[in-house]
Amino acid sequence: MTNTKGKKKVVPLATHMRIYKGDTVDIKGMGTTVQKGMPHKCYHDKTGRVYNVTQHAVGIIVNKQPCCYSNQQLKLDK
Repeated sequence: MTNTKGKKKVVPLATHMRIYKGDTVDIKGMGTTVQKGMPHKCYHDKTGRVYNVTQHAVGIIVNKQPCCYSNQQLKLDK
């Protein structure tokens, strides 16, 4: 029997893809599969800065106007 206590484990990818306060993100729609909670058409493909992070949503400032969006609709800007 082997002991895996001292071996290093793989870091989950989600820890590297987290959205933090002050990050720049792109607002993307989830396509036509999920229509509930989609951003308005004037905010699609816009870039904004994160000012608030909660468990299920992220607050973003776009054009000096604060908005809240789901985590699934955002993509980190590189």
